[in-house]
Amino acid sequence: MEAVLLGLVLMLSISLGFELISKVPAILHTPLMSGANAISGITIVGALISAGSGIEPMASILGAVAVSFATINVVGGYLVTNRMLSMFKKKDDSTRAGGSS
Repeated sequence: MEAVLLGLVLMLSISLGFELISKVPAILHTPLMSGANAISGITIVGALISAGSGIEPMASILGAVAVSFATINVVGGYLVTNRMLSMFKKKDDSTRAGGSS
């Protein structure tokens, strides 16, 4: 019975997430996704706890894999945010005029 309930929660969360993301305008996708990736830092904390528990070898392996994936997610989120913010910086006048004379 517990597996059925967990499956129902999973299906509802997938459909709700799809509906929410499909309603977001395209211009807001990058800021929302970079923020969501930064929040993924919480996943790193949980994965570190799981990896360091030492109770079960499989928990340590899965925890280490989760730390790796969450770290990639957080770093990617910051890189996307940095790239997005650099698009809004003013360019130097000498670079627009064709360089130095």
